[in-house]
Amino acid sequence: MHGFANPARFLRIARWLMPLCMGIGVVAATLALYWGLFRAPPERLQGETVRIVFLHVPAAWLGMAGWMGIAAASFTELVWRHPLAGIAARGCAVPGAVFTAVCLITGSLWGRPAWGTWWVWDGRLTSMLVLLFLYFGWMALSQASEASAGGHTRAPAIFGLVGAVNIPIIHYSVIWWNSQHQPPSITMGKSAMDGAFLWPLLAATLGFTLIFAGVVLARMRAILADQQAEARLRRKAMSEAAF
Repeated sequence: MHGFANPARFLRIARWLMPLCMGIGVVAATLALYWGLFRAPPERLQGETVRIVFLHVPAAWLGMAGWMGIAAASFTELVWRHPLAGIAARGCAVPGAVFTAVCLITGSLWGRPAWGTWWVWDGRLTSMLVLLFLYFGWMALSQASEASAGGHTRAPAIFGLVGAVNIPIIHYSVIWWNSQHQPPSITMGKSAMDGAFLWPLLAATLGFTLIFAGVVLARMRAILADQQAEARLRRKAMSEAAF
């Protein structure tokens, strides 16, 4: 893992890996969405409204995966002081928040015909909304620490680890509490979904996951470029001040 701590080595890998992830992801997600929206049959109980699952489920997964990425990067930063860990956490934050918001919006659109209301204070919905607020809080804290301490503070990393407590709450909320949200249709080793919905859903999830990875790599490259440019400006200012 420490072999990737060198920013120059990371940039060499990210330079070809980022467009590869984005390209494959866009193709897979586009084909899966086309099949799910236009070719898959209506569901027996939910009819045409079930088609939103091909966007809703990948968004929910990536909203949670984004915070798991922040938590893993935070742990790595606190324990091993990995120089790219904080940058990786910042790279995960914005796309994670976007997918969380997409999950909430599509869930509301799906809930209107299914439940007769746009929103219920259900365990799954509420914990997902809390996740969105956690993203906003983490990004604000990260920006504040970057401005005040030059990024040399552990507060965002600690916040990232503490916020990870919400992830199992989201996952098990439909089991722990009486929930209007349906229980998981896909569990380890088995699925209650028909193949006409399952395979395009898995393809959409893979495609959006690759897009997420490409965006994270692009953001990490941009953050590193900003830091390097800022370091060059500081060195130039110091050299000019010396004369």
